[in-house]
Amino acid sequence: MPASLNVLYLGDIVGNPGRLAVRQLLPELRKRYQPDLVIANAENIANGSGLTPELYDKLEQIGVDGMTLGDHVFKKAQIVPTLNKAKNLIRPANLSPQAPGKGAMVLHPRNEHGEPRREFDGVGVHVITVLGRIYMSNMPANDPFECVDRYLASLRDSRALVIVEVHAETSSEKVAMGWHLNGRVAAVVGTHTHVATADARLLPHRYDEQTDDPGPQRLAPDGGPVGTAYLTDLGMCGPHDSVLGRRVDRVLKQMTTGSYAAFDVAAGNPIANGVSLTLDVQTGLCRAIEPVSMPADVTQPPFVQ
Repeated sequence: MPASLNVLYLGDIVGNPGRLAVRQLLPELRKRYQPDLVIANAENIANGSGLTPELYDKLEQIGVDGMTLGDHVFKKAQIVPTLNKAKNLIRPANLSPQAPGKGAMVLHPRNEHGEPRREFDGVGVHVITVLGRIYMSNMPANDPFECVDRYLASLRDSRALVIVEVHAETSSEKVAMGWHLNGRVAAVVGTHTHVATADARLLPHRYDEQTDDPGPQRLAPDGGPVGTAYLTDLGMCGPHDSVLGRRVDRVLKQMTTGSYAAFDVAAGNPIANGVSLTLDVQTGLCRAIEPVSMPADVTQPPFVQ
């Protein structure tokens, strides 16, 4: 069994420009980062809000192994049957138990024929996403900290590979979740705010506020450093000449005049942002975290035919 498993985790895919950027760049991203699994937040792919079954299928076809959704999960009602059926698509786990879909999934590396890879037999990556509660009143949610704690308590293997996505408005809530789960999960990554942050790191073993002592570095059996990987926001896969993926003129009109303007998805300068994670199979922690940012070329397919 390999000592590590590589995950490419992409930020919110915004509209058609984001989808086309991921479609174009994924082969190069695979070559560069050698991921065993590709995960993406897909809640903004349908013209900026929600996911449709057709777009779910397209993401699967281009090689996205797992998809997460956030506060726009139910913006496209037609996704509900897919949410209930698909094993690689999840909504926030801290919604009402009556909500359609599920809040966690287990992904297994597969080969180019869609078959489980034998070298990873018995190894899966648990992915759970939760909504923040600060300034997220458009979708009431239960306590995200308790929700993740309950999920971890349900796992039989304390060394299971677990990635937690925090779909939240405030950086403080995401940072707090990172510290709350430090040493208990492989990675905590944030989404929703569409701006990639510069704080990717492995969290220290512990933090003593009296002495500023981070404690001894945790080590894998081969002696390499491991820990809980953390990043406040993955950024977005979408048009960066925009306001968080939306047309600048429309947002400025509403912000400067108070007049309503439809926040249509922008088009300029699409970039794919995310993170590459090297998970340690034996400890259930992370060996390395590296931010990912790659611009698309709109003069080439699939932007032009």
